[in-house]
Amino acid sequence: MSHHDPTATAAPAPDPTRDPAQDPARDLVARDLVMTYGRSGRSSAAAPPALGGVDVTVRAGESLAVMGPSGSGKTTLLHVLAGILRPTGGQVLWRGRDIARMSDRERTVLRRRDFGFVFQQGMLLPELPAIENVALPLMLDGVSRSEASGRAAALFAPLGLAGLEKRRPGELSGGQAQRVAIARALVARPGVVFADEPTGALDQTTSAEVMQHLTQLAAHTGASLVVVTHDENVARWCHGVLRVRDGRIATGTVAAQASPGGAR
Repeated sequence: MSHHDPTATAAPAPDPTRDPAQDPARDLVARDLVMTYGRSGRSSAAAPPALGGVDVTVRAGESLAVMGPSGSGKTTLLHVLAGILRPTGGQVLWRGRDIARMSDRERTVLRRRDFGFVFQQGMLLPELPAIENVALPLMLDGVSRSEASGRAAALFAPLGLAGLEKRRPGELSGGQAQRVAIARALVARPGVVFADEPTGALDQTTSAEVMQHLTQLAAHTGASLVVVTHDENVARWCHGVLRVRDGRIATGTVAAQASPGGAR
């Protein structure tokens, strides 16, 4: 996995290890990302940047763990890559367009159709049964209830959730609820799934189960995966690890690595 910008002056050499069926336009590419938040304290000096010129490329169909200490900028990086935050400077390129230059409405549509999200607490709607929680993104995009429910139902068995379609979130275990959140993130077949501490509220055994399901289902649907985590065990499920410190890519970043148990 590359974490640096491709050269602008010459076409990159063909990568013999890369699947020729992959479309480079489906890579998520960030160039010289800068993010600053206001001013620091009583001083008129600008606060240190949350991101200070970050370059990263997430290849189509690959998974990347983003790690770093609290306040390092890793969650800010995820939010900028996902179009939730607009960067102070730099570009985020997806399907040939700069997300940073899109209107708020365009970015909302992008997050609904092309990007999926898994959060630490799942963020499921407690009043809806699991299948409706999963189908909701499709229905919000205009898909009929029957079609959306059918597409949602197809994800329950692969995630080990068969028979739980009608249960509400309060009737599910933490691991089951998080797998429902994974189904919701992938039901629209997004190009990229962003997961922010997706196992942070789970024990180690359940965490491993959730990561196995997340990485396998993302690979099955062809989605790229960006996971913010503080847990080295979670990071091992991803193709590569990006370490962030003080808003910059730390030296010693690890490239491809195998997942435990041969999941990848």
